Amino acid sequence: MTEAYDALTPWSSLRGVAAMRVRPLGRPVEAELAVPGSKSLSNRALILAAMAEGRTKLTGLLRSDDTYWCADALRRLGAGVAFEGMEAVIDGIGRRRPRREALHVGSAGTVARFLPPFLVAGEAGEWRVTASRQMSKRPVAPLFEALRQGGAEIAFEGEAGCFPASFRGGSFIGGDLAMSGKVSSQFISGVLMGSAQSRDGVRLGIEGGIVQSEYVRITLDSMRHFGAEVTTDDGLSRLAVAPTGYRAKDLEVEADASTATYFAALAAVTHGRVRLTNLSPATRQPDYGFLELLEKLGCTVERRAGGTVIQGPPGPLKGGFSADMRPLSDAALTLAVLAPFADGPISISGIEHIRHHECDRIDAICRSLAAVGVPVEERRDGLTVMPAPPRFARLDTFEDHRVAMSLAVLGAAGAGVELVDPSCVSKTCPSFFELIGGLGIVTEPLAS
Repeated sequence: MTEAYDALTPWSSLRGVAAMRVRPLGRPVEAELAVPGSKSLSNRALILAAMAEGRTKLTGLLRSDDTYWCADALRRLGAGVAFEGMEAVIDGIGRRRPRREALHVGSAGTVARFLPPFLVAGEAGEWRVTASRQMSKRPVAPLFEALRQGGAEIAFEGEAGCFPASFRGGSFIGGDLAMSGKVSSQFISGVLMGSAQSRDGVRLGIEGGIVQSEYVRITLDSMRHFGAEVTTDDGLSRLAVAPTGYRAKDLEVEADASTATYFAALAAVTHGRVRLTNLSPATRQPDYGFLELLEKLGCTVERRAGGTVIQGPPGPLKGGFSADMRPLSDAALTLAVLAPFADGPISISGIEHIRHHECDRIDAICRSLAAVGVPVEERRDGLTVMPAPPRFARLDTFEDHRVAMSLAVLGAAGAGVELVDPSCVSKTCPSFFELIGGLGIVTEPLAS
């Protein structure tokens, strides 16, 4: 396996499609749909089930490029992973590992952060891990530094803190570790998940608060579901994980609240109504908080155990406010593409860290809005978007699924858009264009 074995998978959609034309809708959306399963929860569940002793049945799983790479790595490590639709049966391997294996994580950020602790905390062996060209440019140094504090042996082939890298099993002892929480909650989640298989357990101190701390709470809930013993203080600044390992236990994966924001946004901006049948207010996912922003924009939202209903306002969206999107930064671009249709400027802040995701997301959305004629002011930690009718344009997706899906909303609500390299939606929602087609939005794939 080499670095040329890149991000696309057998589960990728839109192979051979160079661009996607999204036509203006021109009428209110009236629809109901089930949102695909949470990418974050799917990969947590897959990895923890593989780390467990015994057989686990997972339901509601997302089938996407990210979950494909996760399942592929787990199979190569000896776990049984049998998919049937949105379900999978996982035969866990506990701490057992093959002595040597080549693994690839594609562009899957969660897998890139969760797999290394899995490797160094297991039994002896050595594994080389590669990533896509895009993922290999994204530093993972804070995770590797924390693992090395606990004894983990990690070697880099190129730039330190980046893939490709090699990991030695049985080297993660644990003990007292310290990490910053300012860059990515995924680094913290990865260390915590591996800690239950470390020799001595881990006492982890977090400095500076945690970006999107609810995702760490989701990790802790998932770990406890599989039998881990974890204690924390209220602010998640001190966490302790006992070296208990994991035990198999069936789990249902909930809908992806981040993906749900695009369909909710379409209801808002077209003055329509969408019922998301499997999006529950019981979720911990921070992007469920996007519904509060929709209410600020003038929408009516009904939150029910049997689904969530979004009704757009009869007139323009209400603007003239600022939003700190740090707790739900994956939804920042969704708000940014709604802002042109508001009756006043909308300022988005607290999202400097999204400059280091699949692309520099602040730069990407500012370029895109400017290209369709929307005035925008870029800042280091955010942007301010002025009201203006967007015109048609051919736009780059920057190989970023969130850029692509947000710009599709912009095009459907405005004058249309042509998206270059739309296949990046396969990372988290391969069926995205089919789903918005079900809402009445006409899309036209353009071959290379």
